Amino acid sequence: MRDIEQQFAGKWRITWMDKWAQDAVDLVGPGFVCFDGHESEMRFIVVRAWMDVYYSMRDGKPCAEFSWEGKDERDDRSGRGWCVLDGTNKLTGHFYFHMGEDSAFTAERIIN
Repeated sequence: MRDIEQQFAGKWRITWMDKWAQDAVDLVGPGFVCFDGHESEMRFIVVRAWMDVYYSMRDGKPCAEFSWEGKDERDDRSGRGWCVLDGTNKLTGHFYFHMGEDSAFTAERIIN
């Protein structure tokens, strides 16, 4: 699974969420998901969270499934999610808040 993990490595800019407009996603800075092995990070709107990631294959595509916990403003929040690598520079997936909202999302790799 190490090769799958490497395909996700780095920072991905959230470019679309079905639940929120892009200006909301980028409220306190550009929304992103950053994969750094099994300990990773995501930020959008006022959510900042750390993810525990498991890498595998889904329908023949590299997949990252994760649980997350962090803050939504000052409130503790947690949830889960997944994303698949759709080509080399695009992720498609879904975030779920425990007992709350959920949203599909897409993200593009940030090239440094």
